[in-house]
This record gives sequence, structure tokens and C-alpha cells, in this order.
Amino acid sequence: MLFGALGMAYRTSIDIHGMNAYEAEIALEDFLDLLDDDIQEVEVIHGYKSGTVLRDMVRSSFHHHRIKKKIISMNQGITVFLT
Repeated sequence: MLFGALGMAYRTSIDIHGMNAYEAEIALEDFLDLLDDDIQEVEVIHGYKSGTVLRDMVRSSFHHHRIKKKIISMNQGITVFLT
């Protein structure tokens, strides 16, 4: 978790490795539902070497009202949500 000048967190991450698409979608929904309003970025670590199901779900079909934008990282195993 990264902190701003006032000590408030503005970035966090969630690792969904090892989950199937359904489990990952539920985990992401719950995580975003409970996310503090100060958080501006969520780094989703989904991996890609074991297949692209999670990556494709996160980048394409997953939607949540807190996500303003998705940033595709240079690292194929990570997607960043701007909230």
C-alpha cells in the first residue's frame, strides 16, 4: 500500500492468482465494495503464464461502479483500476 503526503493510502492491490474466473469476480466485487474512498488505484495481480482467463476477465468483462478507468500494465500479469 502506498501513502500520500498526509499519510493516507491512495493505492492498494489484490492478488487473484489461483482463483477461477467466478471466484476472482466475487473477490474483486467484494474488495471494491469495501474499498476506502481515499483509494485511487487498485493493482490487480492476475498473472498470465498459467493462462489468460483471469487477465481477460479483469480487462474485458469485469465491470464495477467504482472503476473509472482500467490501465493495462507493461507487465502482462497486472491491470490497474483507477477508482
